[in-house]
Amino acid sequence: MTHTLIRNGNLVADDWTILQLAEGDSPAAVALPAGKTFFPLAVWQARRADILARGEPVGLLLQPDDRVEDIVPDLPRFAAIAVHFPKFADGRGFSTASLLRQRHGYRGELRAVGDVVHDTLFYLKRVGFDAFALRSGKDAEYAAEEGFDAFSERYQAAADQPLPYFRRRSA
Repeated sequence: MTHTLIRNGNLVADDWTILQLAEGDSPAAVALPAGKTFFPLAVWQARRADILARGEPVGLLLQPDDRVEDIVPDLPRFAAIAVHFPKFADGRGFSTASLLRQRHGYRGELRAVGDVVHDTLFYLKRVGFDAFALRSGKDAEYAAEEGFDAFSERYQAAADQPLPYFRRRSA
């Protein structure tokens, strides 16, 4: 089943699969699907060579407890990284995105997945996300039209605007 995704402000068909490990599945023994796939960090660590040998674009799925520092040497290998938000109130994914973009210079697609709603799109984009898979049942068209324009000016520096407002005004 194809889902709709917001990528760079546009609605597009999602052509990636997220590999989910069931409880008790061994990361070293799980079957690797064909096609563009987001692999959980544990699977990437256990099956790196097998995943790369597939010759397909590689995506990584990060959970809130996964450490960005563990993947820095491999960042150039990932066409996309999905950061999972297990619930609306869990903001650790914002820090993950900021670290990936600002500290480690990741330039591939950075996707927010999980409990993602239109109210958070403005803030998610500010820290570096450029793709958004909304929570099931949410209107992607409405979110794409309304979710990014919550504020007309941004005072703080961030991934989407490195200069704070006072520096932009004086320029």
